[in-house]
Amino acid sequence: MERQKTDMPQPSPKLMWNDVLIALQLLTRLPVPDADWSRTDRPPATAAWAYPLAGAIASLPAIIVALLCQWLPLAAPISAGLILAALIMATGALHEDGLADCADGFWGGHARERRLEIMKDSAIGTYGVLSLILVVGLKWAALTHLLEQESAPYFLLAAAMLSRAALSLVMACLPHARDRGLAHATGKPGMATVAVALASAVLVSALVLSTDSLLAAMFAAAAAALASAAVARQKIGGQTGDVLGAVQQLSELAVWIAIAALASAL
Repeated sequence: MERQKTDMPQPSPKLMWNDVLIALQLLTRLPVPDADWSRTDRPPATAAWAYPLAGAIASLPAIIVALLCQWLPLAAPISAGLILAALIMATGALHEDGLADCADGFWGGHARERRLEIMKDSAIGTYGVLSLILVVGLKWAALTHLLEQESAPYFLLAAAMLSRAALSLVMACLPHARDRGLAHATGKPGMATVAVALASAVLVSALVLSTDSLLAAMFAAAAAALASAAVARQKIGGQTGDVLGAVQQLSELAVWIAIAALASAL
């Protein structure tokens, strides 16, 4: 049975802090206090408003690394590699794992049930390996180009927040592909919750990006998320945790490419 969408109950500082902790525990591997997952009146999906905030916090180590690389200074290709390592360590490669699982399942199986079975397998296949090589490689190339600009560290913040906001939107719009698992247990956020996530991501991004870069980043994140959602719906009928991880990775990559392309055109 599809879980009902959940919207934000009347907020309080304690509940909002608990939502932030839930978001951090779901989307990162940062050491944070344990959240209270037991509240039946506030399902975990309600915390989706805080996903962009969790992304911002997860991007802080990478931003610090980027600033240090600029200060030393290090060559852009080396700096890009170190920044990517910091991003991956902060999330424990959760999103990259989802991307690889989706690639293996979507293109390694010929039927919905088989695709879902492959996605649950912890082993990685050819499609998964290739997807990681392509996405990480493209991220490295885009970031190498972006590091030519002094404001590059703040592009990381915008991409981290916009890609998590896109994740929350896909989470709300797509049905669950399975009737069990972490994504199903988390539930689906209501549109008011998603609106808060989108608004916070756009607002902070507007503070660190030019108007042209902001519009390009928003369009790129939305296009990548919608395309990913369409493929997921066609392949497995909806979303899983792996699908959401893939959405984040592809949306973040799209933002970096869009900003890099705009910088090249100017």
